[in-house]
Amino acid sequence: MSDVTIDPVRGRFAATVTPPGSKSLTNRALVLAALAAGTCELSNVLVADDTEVMLESLGRLGFHLATDRDACTVGVRGRGGLIDTEAAELYCANSGTTIRFLTALCALGHGRFRLDGIARMRQRPIGTLTALLKTLGARVSHPETEGFPPVNIEADGLAGGTIRYGSEASSQYLSAILMVAPYAGTGVRIDLAPDQTSWPYVAMTMQLMEHFGITPDVVRAPDTGQPRQIIVPRGVYAPTSYAVEPDASNASYFLAAAAVNPGSTVTIDGLGPSSLQGDVGFARILQRMGAELVCGTSFITLGGPATLHPVDVDLRGMPDMAQTLGVVALFATGRSTLRGLRTLRVKETDRIAALATELKKLGGSIYVDGDAMSITPPARGSLASASIATYDDHRMAMSFAVAGTRVHGITIRDVECVSKAYPRYFHDLKTVTTTG
Repeated sequence: MSDVTIDPVRGRFAATVTPPGSKSLTNRALVLAALAAGTCELSNVLVADDTEVMLESLGRLGFHLATDRDACTVGVRGRGGLIDTEAAELYCANSGTTIRFLTALCALGHGRFRLDGIARMRQRPIGTLTALLKTLGARVSHPETEGFPPVNIEADGLAGGTIRYGSEASSQYLSAILMVAPYAGTGVRIDLAPDQTSWPYVAMTMQLMEHFGITPDVVRAPDTGQPRQIIVPRGVYAPTSYAVEPDASNASYFLAAAAVNPGSTVTIDGLGPSSLQGDVGFARILQRMGAELVCGTSFITLGGPATLHPVDVDLRGMPDMAQTLGVVALFATGRSTLRGLRTLRVKETDRIAALATELKKLGGSIYVDGDAMSITPPARGSLASASIATYDDHRMAMSFAVAGTRVHGITIRDVECVSKAYPRYFHDLKTVTTTG
């Protein structure tokens, strides 16, 4: 494993960047394309570890894929809800979307399937999803630790029915159910508890389902407008073409780099306010902190202010932004508080603990209270040099690299972890921050 020491920015920079395709949208689109009745053409797909394990697993399930990695395109010959193979072992590495989405997909088949991953994956809960699948008629078991991978499925299709969904540790459980629900025998109704976790990701899933021809009906509470029930009609996804948006989560690091370097600007090409990705809202948080923001139909431009103000913000709708915002908060003029961080404990690492540990190395005063974290910059505003551990978590590496664009002596350890979602990240960051 190798380390990278970040070169601080010399003066102001001005750059336009188009991040690679969204990981969240790529893996959802691959599943929906496999479920469609015919061939789907996907473009601008992300080519990274998490999508590679999805592609390999779909191949093991018998789907025909025409993949051009250089062109970032994939043709998927869908089977209309059928799975050709009657047995498969799927290795999902540390890709949460892959293991959760494919657990639900395999339940539609007829045969025996096993899904597993690396040691950390076996610590990431999946019991909520398997319990929901059981309610819908699936036969699912956990051969080692109840509620955690590996997962065994003796599949014979899904009967359907009504399920109750609480405010769970990951919205991916609900997205997994939604995508396969049209093929359940009697249809699926999902009663929702209030205050859903990461709802923008669920909304993203449903908007993508609509692109493939099936529109879930969301019933909302008349008094609060919160979603209370989702009714998924029975049907078959249609073959279609789909261009994946640039990844809003990956865009956040470039926006953050501009925010912490006064007078610098970054334009994200291909993303605008109408993006399917909730993380596009990160730019608005930076605007609250004093950054200048201009949004067009398909671009976002952000300028770094002379002074960054502290912020108190609930990140339940965009939890993947916590690490990036945590680093930006070190450059503010006072204490910031990040709330709604519950889901971070079961990600690629315990992101609350990891973020607190590494922010302290830079000189921040960190206080964690349940699912909230308060971050106070150093008293004299001078951050310390540090060697940053990444915990095999790509977001730790990418977010703390932002600090290195302003502070001398920031070394990011074990940088290969970024291959999970953005293999060219360090190359692109250097290119952007040296553009005058």
